[in-house]
Amino acid sequence: MQLIQGSTRLEDFLHSVACAPERLLLLDYDGTLAPFVAERESAYPYPDVTELIGAIGRCAQTHVAIVTGRRATDIPRLLPAHPMPEIWGSHGLERLWPDGNYVRPELPGETQAALASAFQFLQMEGLNRQVECKPGSIAVHWRDLSQNAREEVAEIASRTFSLFAAGVGLEQIAFDGGLELRTMLANKGKVVREILAEHREDAAVCYLGDDPTDEDAFRVIGGRGLGILVRPSYRETSAEVWLKPPDEVIAFLETWIEITGGVQ
Repeated sequence: MQLIQGSTRLEDFLHSVACAPERLLLLDYDGTLAPFVAERESAYPYPDVTELIGAIGRCAQTHVAIVTGRRATDIPRLLPAHPMPEIWGSHGLERLWPDGNYVRPELPGETQAALASAFQFLQMEGLNRQVECKPGSIAVHWRDLSQNAREEVAEIASRTFSLFAAGVGLEQIAFDGGLELRTMLANKGKVVREILAEHREDAAVCYLGDDPTDEDAFRVIGGRGLGILVRPSYRETSAEVWLKPPDEVIAFLETWIEITGGVQ
C-alpha cells in the first residue's frame, strides 16, 4: 500500500461523512488515542482526546466504538468520555455497552487450561512483571526493557507460547512492544464485521489503528469505508491513509465534529 498523507482520499471520505445518514467511528486505543507508556495503568489519552470523543458521541447519527487489545473495563477509567463509547476489549472477545451491559463468551475448557499453563510457565521463568492476563489471552510486554532484555524475554515468550498453542484454538500474535497468545475466536476484523452488520449499509465508516493487530480491521473495512494508520513513522499496511499522532489525529477528530455538527 502506497503512503497517503493529507490525500484526496481522506478529503473525499470526510465529504461522505458530512452527507452520510449514519456514521461509524471505530478506534484503537493504545498508540492511537493514547501514547505508549511503560506503566500500562497510566496510559491516559493525548490532551483533548477525551473531550473530543465525547463531542463526537454527541454528534447526530455518529456511533463511536473503541476496539482494543486491552480489557474492556480498563477504558472507562482511562477515557472517561461523555457519553461513553461502546467498547470491544481483548481484541473483540469482550463487549461493554455504554449502559454497562457486558458480555463475553465462555472459552472451551482446553483453551482455558492451556492459557493457565502458559501463565504458570512464564511465572516460573520470572516474567511476572512483563505478563498481562486478559480474557482469552496472555500478553508479554517488553517495551520498557533494554534491547538485550527484550530479546531474551521475546525468546522465552515465543518458546512458551509455541508449547501451549497447538490444537487448542490459540495463536501467537505480535504487537507493538510484545507478543500475545490469544484465542482464535476474536480479532479486530471480526469486530468490524459485526459492527457493520448492525448498522446501515450506507453508513460512513472509519477505523483508526496503529498496530499489526489492527490490520485485520483494515482489511475488512477496505472497500466499505476508510482505514487510517496512526503511527509516528510509516509501515506497510492495508490502511489507505496515514496520520501522525497526536496532532494529526486530533485535527481529524476536530474536523469530524465540525462537519457533523457535534457540540464540544
